[in-house]
Amino acid sequence: MIEYIKGILTELTPTTAVVEAAGIGYDIAITLPTYSALVGQEEKEVKLFITEIIREDAHEIYGFTVKAERQLFELLTTVSGVGAATARMIMSAFSAEELRMLIATGNSKAMAKVKGLGPKTAQRIIVDLKDKALKLDLGGDPTELPMLDVEVDNGVKAEAISALTMLGFPATASGKAVDKILKAEPALTVEAVIRKALTML
Repeated sequence: MIEYIKGILTELTPTTAVVEAAGIGYDIAITLPTYSALVGQEEKEVKLFITEIIREDAHEIYGFTVKAERQLFELLTTVSGVGAATARMIMSAFSAEELRMLIATGNSKAMAKVKGLGPKTAQRIIVDLKDKALKLDLGGDPTELPMLDVEVDNGVKAEAISALTMLGFPATASGKAVDKILKAEPALTVEAVIRKALTML
């Protein structure tokens, strides 16, 4: 098992990071909080804590800048009906601390807004993880990471749509959601646009 990968960040999108270590480029799936932590770190050395998902048809690696976020991700995947893709979607819709609070307060209604979850699965997450999630130390909480001021342009729109389609949403629906969000709040960052779109699609 890989505990972490430490190397040069060569590529970054809201859903993936490519880290070169010992001459090997690792294509790592990431969440939005991890993306926020990595913005501006291109061509610099970074360290990502890794979770490997090995199936018959795929070998995927997910990376997190904060170990507690990785633990929360792994806890989510232990719940029946929650795979790695859904866990990443949940952790992109909410920060680690927000998610822990939703679980702690039993707020399945808010959690069920995430695509593919539904009220039954959201309730199952709360029942299965309530005690475990509260024990996590989120001292390095991603919500405390600085948000970058990104000037609204077509690049923000394109990057947000690209990230949403990579998460499994149709391009047309993603484009409409992003347009609506940016029309109402043109100064939003890429991350903020994606977060809002995840509750709309």
